[in-house]
This record gives sequence, C-alpha cells and structure tokens, in this order.
Amino acid sequence: MTNVKIVTDSSCTMRKEVRDNLNIHMIPLSVMIDGVVYPDDDHLEGEQFMHMMEEAKALPKTSQPPIGEFVELYDELGKDGSEIISIHMTKGLSGTVEAARQASNLTSSKVTVIDSDFVDQGLSFQVIEAAKLAQNGADTPEILAKVEHVKENTKLFIGISTLDNLVKGGRISRATGLMSNIFNMKVVMDFDHSELIPVIKGRGVKTFNKWFDELKTELEKLSNIRQIGISHADGLELANYFKDGLQKLFPDMDIPVLHTNPVIATHTGKGAFAIMYYTK
Repeated sequence: MTNVKIVTDSSCTMRKEVRDNLNIHMIPLSVMIDGVVYPDDDHLEGEQFMHMMEEAKALPKTSQPPIGEFVELYDELGKDGSEIISIHMTKGLSGTVEAARQASNLTSSKVTVIDSDFVDQGLSFQVIEAAKLAQNGADTPEILAKVEHVKENTKLFIGISTLDNLVKGGRISRATGLMSNIFNMKVVMDFDHSELIPVIKGRGVKTFNKWFDELKTELEKLSNIRQIGISHADGLELANYFKDGLQKLFPDMDIPVLHTNPVIATHTGKGAFAIMYYTK
C-alpha cells in the first residue's frame, strides 16, 4: 500500500502538537518588516509579530514560498514512494497554491495540489482530516473526497476592528477605511470562495456581540457541527468570550482559541477575529 503524506503552508493555523502528531509537513511563507525578511515559522510567534508590526514604519509584506522549496520538500517526501497531497491557502490571498502546482510538475514525486478556498483554521479543517485518513492508511482518492466534503461544508467569518491594514494592503478602498475609522465601525464578513462579503457593520464592539448572538441562534439549529475554531489577532479577550458562548452550546467539543499567523494578521490588523466551523 502506498503511503500518503500531507503538506500545507504556514497560513494554516493549528496547534503545533496536532501538526506533529499527525505528521503534517508545513512549508513557511515569509514576511518582510522594514526590509528584513522573516520566515513565517514556529520561531515567529503571533504575539511577537503583532508587536513588530505595530512598531514597523510600513505595513509588512508577505511572500509565498519559492517554487524550489516546494520541489525540495516534495522530492524528499516522495523518496520512499509515498504520494503527496499538498493543501494550501486560497489563491485569492496568495500565489502559494500556484507555486505548489508548478513545483508538482518539476518534482519526481507524485503530488496532488489542492486550493482549500480557505485560510487559517478553515484551512486546517481540511488538512487535519486529510492527515488523519493518511495516518490510518487511506489512499489518495479517499482522502481527496474527504477534503472536498470538508471544503464544501465549511463556513468562515472574519471580524475586523479597524480597516487600516485592509486599506493599506489594497483589499478595500481608502474611502471605506476612512469612514470606518471616523465612526468606529466594526465589520463582520463572510469569507466565501475567497471573497469578503459584509454580513454586519456598526459602531463599537456591540456590533460583534449582536452578530455573535445571531450566529449562536443559527448554530443551535444545526445538529451536525463537526468542529469549531476561533482565531484572533491580539484579541484574546473577545475570542475567549466567543469560546465561552459556544462551549455552552457544544460542551463536549474541543474548541481551539489560537492566535492567527502573521500572514493573516498582516491583512486583518489588530483586534481581528475569525470564527469558523464545518458540518459533517
């Protein structure tokens, strides 16, 4: 039986022990702060990056991994005849998945590259399920079918406290950002097929609370929630508030509250959060 190995990138937010236990291989993107390039790996903690970004003269710039790094990793993983499934952040945010595809044509290993359509823990849902199946001896077609199922049944919502970084990064217009800052606007968006679709906006944190109450009402109606994840960018207090509310609905579920990675925090800015879930 051919072994299958799972690769992802550093935009995939998950606990390190989960990644290690499931033998998931992570290839780092990089982030440039004031002319200095840092690999987005385990040495660049989320909290540390937030401080560095706050002190930086300009918005950090993120870069996809070089194609050569993918080729080198694929060659190494496939030396024993293993097949590789490489699952990456949406092409709407990065060229990482395209770099992986190009590398898959250059390596001697058999590689299948997947655009997850998501990022952060939304991406990790697919990666973790794939790795569990691979660890249990599933073949590539079975794993790909599961990944597709998880993708099609995932929802990801992003809350933004300030639109400064989205404006600086060119994700939204400067006029929209200016209005947001003037009126202390908070926005929650549905991340749907790489598009940010506003769900609710208003002044102050009460906007987030109102949206969260509506989300809980919706989730209460669902009997097939498999996993929930909460991520934040230097916004642990609010993230824990969300967890407390969701834990009451799903008392037996392990709901990770994780600091998001530097790649995502660069776009969202301080105080942002994401709540994501998928159904069976």
